[in-house]
Amino acid sequence: MRASLLQVAVNEDESVESRRLRVAGMVRDQAGADLVVLPELWTTGAFAYEEFGSEAEPLEGPTFEAMAKAASDAGVWLHAGSIPERDPEGPLYNTSLVFSPSGELVAAYRKIHRFGFDKGEAVLMGAGYALVTVRLPHTVVGVATCYDLRFPELFRGLVDAGAETLVVPAGWPERRRSHWTLLAQARAVENQSFVLACGTAGTHAGVPQAGHSIVVDPWGEVLAEAGPGEQILTVDFDPTTVAGTRERFPALKDRVLGLDRPGR
Repeated sequence: MRASLLQVAVNEDESVESRRLRVAGMVRDQAGADLVVLPELWTTGAFAYEEFGSEAEPLEGPTFEAMAKAASDAGVWLHAGSIPERDPEGPLYNTSLVFSPSGELVAAYRKIHRFGFDKGEAVLMGAGYALVTVRLPHTVVGVATCYDLRFPELFRGLVDAGAETLVVPAGWPERRRSHWTLLAQARAVENQSFVLACGTAGTHAGVPQAGHSIVVDPWGEVLAEAGPGEQILTVDFDPTTVAGTRERFPALKDRVLGLDRPGR
């Protein structure tokens, strides 16, 4: 299976409309990949809090339309990162979109854990509550977003729902890049799953981004890692090795806490 992580640079000198068109072209260029992944809030920048309201769009807005067409043109499964979604009957949400190779929206995930410690996203965005998995031809993908990476119970829930490949778009700051790498590897090891973590490059509202998108196998080995700038990280991996790993080293079968077992 071939995955391409598009580490998009988000800079203030490029309009949202121009970046949307440019990224759609980048997706089209990935024809031949099985899965393409974009970062979190790449239209606005994850730290551009003051832009969330003005740039928020309905679920089936301009980014939806552009990404659906790009996925169809390229014939790829596309995790289109996330957008600031404006729910007409509620608050804003940090919402990820996943499209099939025909351009059909197959999943939308509203980020559960909002970053900001009572500021920024934590007060401007509503919280999602539903875990989301997507069945691809060769693997089941579990969907999470950025700050979610710090909450292992979410990923346990995804694995319990059948996930074998965990996809995490992010707008992760450079100053905590060591955490990004560490947590991606930890989520892979403890869940015996592949982790595809795609971050942004550039600077969001004065906050330098970490970049360094990363693909980790179920043993925690880094298969590929990007640098700091805008680039495309492409990697071939075999999702069938997840079942083999879990069979040879069946740690997940020894779980006790968090399981609903009669008599315990």
